[in-house]
Amino acid sequence: MIRAFLAVELSHGLLAELAILQQELKRRIEPELTRGARISWAQSASIHLTLKFLGDMDEQMVDPLGIAIEQAIGSLGPVMVPLERLGVFPRPDSPRVLWVGPSEQWEQGVEAQRVAEIHGAIEQACEGLSFLRESRPFSPHLTLARIKMGERQVGLVLAKSGLLDLPLSLGQLAVDRVVLMRSELNPTGSVYTKLWDVRLRG
Repeated sequence: MIRAFLAVELSHGLLAELAILQQELKRRIEPELTRGARISWAQSASIHLTLKFLGDMDEQMVDPLGIAIEQAIGSLGPVMVPLERLGVFPRPDSPRVLWVGPSEQWEQGVEAQRVAEIHGAIEQACEGLSFLRESRPFSPHLTLARIKMGERQVGLVLAKSGLLDLPLSLGQLAVDRVVLMRSELNPTGSVYTKLWDVRLRG
């Protein structure tokens, strides 16, 4: 059995931009926090857009899944997702995840529908191989940090700083290929290994 997920990899340029953004956020947020709060920052080199978490899967499913995904998305075209704002899940006053993603305006548009179509095709292909369908609607975002303790305190600091209201221009995330990643948990964090990738050719 392997632990795996489907994702979109980021360009080196975009990863470098995210590392700079993380450093700036640390500088602005962490001095304002007391010891009761703890933020775990994502390793900037391994940030990716998760399309579907598969969990533990049989290694013999790796190739059939690749074929199914290629059939599902091969005729669909690439989409660019602009990274224009910071956000949090689940609520601003008690955040557990700090992320960067597209504007609300983009999320109402045609390009967002195209991303949803890609995600829907992936869900359908996975369901055909007995993977459970995700019930929540898909939101293209990149996780920058997870708040482990002191959510309310972090929420207050974010509100005071105005960081969630600042427009960003980090460039665009190209949704142009889907990769199957193996995830292995190490004491220093997760180690990701790419098993295959499928291009959107439409």
